[in-house]
Amino acid sequence: MAKSVRAKVKPEVLTWARKSAGFTEELAAKKLTVKVERVLAWENPDHDLTPTLNQLRKMAQVYKRPLAVFYLQEVPRGFQVMHDFRRISEAGDREYSPELTLEIRSIQQRRELALELFEEIGEIPKRFEFVASTNEAPEVVGRKIRDLLGVDRDLQTRWIDSRIAFNAWREKIEELGILVFQMTSVSTREVSGIAFHEALLPAIAINKKDAFNRRIFSMLHEVTHLLIGMPGISEHDVDAPRAPDDQRVEVFCNRVAAAALMPQNWFLSEPIVQRPHESESWTDEEISELADVFNVSRDAIVRRLLTFGLTTARFYKAKHDQYREEYLERKENERIRIKESGREFRRNPPRDAVSAMGKPFVRAVLTNYHQERLTLSDVSRYLGLRVKHVPTIEHFVGFG
Repeated sequence: MAKSVRAKVKPEVLTWARKSAGFTEELAAKKLTVKVERVLAWENPDHDLTPTLNQLRKMAQVYKRPLAVFYLQEVPRGFQVMHDFRRISEAGDREYSPELTLEIRSIQQRRELALELFEEIGEIPKRFEFVASTNEAPEVVGRKIRDLLGVDRDLQTRWIDSRIAFNAWREKIEELGILVFQMTSVSTREVSGIAFHEALLPAIAINKKDAFNRRIFSMLHEVTHLLIGMPGISEHDVDAPRAPDDQRVEVFCNRVAAAALMPQNWFLSEPIVQRPHESESWTDEEISELADVFNVSRDAIVRRLLTFGLTTARFYKAKHDQYREEYLERKENERIRIKESGREFRRNPPRDAVSAMGKPFVRAVLTNYHQERLTLSDVSRYLGLRVKHVPTIEHFVGFG
């Protein structure tokens, strides 16, 4: 039997590749179908064992890295570490899953590509020079965001459902020069949104697995992170345990998002809110009706009532837990229905690509293609589509 050829790679590069992909030694061993002791030996500078070429190829597939990267003589520099505003685990730390790690890397690369694409067509992105401070009142910053986006009550009331509202808010945010991406592979339990602060083409990413009304809230939350110059990774539950400074920032961003979506004067003037109520007498029907007015979640409505002293923290906690349980039950029932029917949700690749990457990015790719700076295969690769779908995606973004 021919002897396996060993790859001449450095242990520290293997360690970097694994960690930067979000894999523990145990998870890496499972994906690579080897014992964890083997992974530890590969990454040990005092050990002579290295992976075979076939094992290295599999490693490249698992870690989502080009094979050539593993032959670098030193660990690459410049990987952007995101500030983590999420809850602290019971173990006292916060980890990125491989899925989240890949999403972060993909978004950063997509933003860099967008800069190049805009430069190629001679289009200069708007500079993002809008600022706010955590010392300002959330209601004031919320009004500032509405003014920046050009959203008033009359316009917002025309968005008759949460899907239309989501697309409208997203388009307004993109008009400020912000790239808005959607993450498709990360659990909503892990992350709700990410903000990447840059002077040119700042970006936010939100979790597509959330309902539309929750995604709207996430977008405004992440826009607030950009305004205050504090980018990072967020999740919805601001009542979860986290570092005090992180808690202060997340509470502020949530309150600003609520103020932008549900302005104080408008909210308090709603007929339902004007009715006499005991602090814990709000019905689910009233809460749902208010949620439909603003295209927000029921949880956001009750939190807003709490902000204005119209209910109690106990009532909010009870409703928060109730709505969470109902959401989980709904998701489980949906999973069971799909499994029993044997039919997965029907995919529409062009629409999915626009949804994930946003119209500004897609248009930049297509413009470069039509100006013969990109080939059709480039377009296919950048948008993650088969060539046959390109005419359809051009139609979706109103190109040409």
